[in-house]
Amino acid sequence: MTDSDTAAETEITADLVRHLLREQHPDLAELAVREVEGGWDNQQWRLGDELAVRMPRTERAPELQRKECRWLPRLAPRLPLPVPLPVRVGEPSARFPKRWTIMTWVPGEPLDRTSISRGDHAADTLADFLRALHVAAPAEAPGVGDRGAHPGTYTEGFDHFFRSVALDGRADEVRAVWDDAVAAPAWEGRPVWVHGDLHPANVVVSAGTLSGVIDFGDLFAGDPAWDLAAAWVVLPRGGAARFFDAYAHADGATIRRARGLAALKSLFLMLMGQNGDRGLPGGKPAWGPAGRAALDRVLRTAVN
Repeated sequence: MTDSDTAAETEITADLVRHLLREQHPDLAELAVREVEGGWDNQQWRLGDELAVRMPRTERAPELQRKECRWLPRLAPRLPLPVPLPVRVGEPSARFPKRWTIMTWVPGEPLDRTSISRGDHAADTLADFLRALHVAAPAEAPGVGDRGAHPGTYTEGFDHFFRSVALDGRADEVRAVWDDAVAAPAWEGRPVWVHGDLHPANVVVSAGTLSGVIDFGDLFAGDPAWDLAAAWVVLPRGGAARFFDAYAHADGATIRRARGLAALKSLFLMLMGQNGDRGLPGGKPAWGPAGRAALDRVLRTAVN
């Protein structure tokens, strides 16, 4: 993604959202509209208590929304946690030239703004969710894009993150974890459904534990290791071992790939918190501490 990808072509304001609702979905136009902090490809607005308007702010965002609208209604019935579901579609117009969507709101607080206090419960909950998600995907399911392949494919990206963040004397340990993932055998099973972007901003917490999963724009069919990295990136210290015991379907090679991908994701979070890279308005200051804590868990906790 380049800086131009995230450059806003149109300023997205509450007035604009209200105008579009009145124009295309007038029955919803009188609900309260409140901006939601965060977001990457989309800027999000609460619509009443139960809905959210998702306004694309990158070039790829409309296609990611189409993917969610197509596949989430098919996946959601078997998933044990709430996920966003499409309610309405907004068409491009004179005021806003991109497709936009209205989704159900998943209650709770994103993990990058809170913490998990019930670690064992969260580990079991995440394992249940991913077991339910990681089933064989149909032939027409989306394939891998800028993520999803074997870790060795992303060595250039890893090297960029590795050089860009301060590792406080732990560089050799981080490199060893990554090299082990690159050396691990590739996924040989059938492609399974993979969320693809599980990190603290994309999981929701209530009552100290996981209560929802959001942002399925990177959904693909492929290697489950990309989601299993969440054992270190999302769960608190000590959660990874319990998670893999509960998940019960990951072989040693998959765990090695997952741990390396967790290191990659941790470095990425650290970089985003460090300088708000890639043109995101305001950067992502909460991601830095989350990434550093995740990397500490990766280095302290190996799962065999």
